[in-house]
Amino acid sequence: MNPIHKKVPVLIHNGKPVCESSIAVQYIDEAWKDKFPLLPYDPYHRAQARFWADYIDKKAKGEDQEVGKKEFIDCLKVLEGALGDNPYFRGEELGFVDIELVPFYSWLYTYETCGNLSIEAECPKFITWAKGAWRERACPSPCLPPNGL
Repeated sequence: MNPIHKKVPVLIHNGKPVCESSIAVQYIDEAWKDKFPLLPYDPYHRAQARFWADYIDKKAKGEDQEVGKKEFIDCLKVLEGALGDNPYFRGEELGFVDIELVPFYSWLYTYETCGNLSIEAECPKFITWAKGAWRERACPSPCLPPNGL
């Protein structure tokens, strides 16, 4: 648990807490960059990945349910555009932006159920990404939604 804000997520490494999702992902990238780099080496592409991670953190929520649904779908459509025809946001390799989407992927079923919407109908490329490449490489089965999106 985050020792200051008393909330999760938190990563414990060598007995020390690393708080907040985005910071923990960056820590993982730096701590194990030789084994599995999540951020690109090129500074421009690294900045782009950080831009999309920040976009996800700031835009993937809404206040009023209808406004929230529209904001959420709009956010996913922008992400679909960034994904293009690639299996991952980094292209052919899993990367920083894909990992940043872990919390949102696990909430898709809840968003659909509580929001009374079909993400697949609104954002088919995003759901294809979620069902395919994401499930194959990035998400252990305990984080998959109950309907298995």
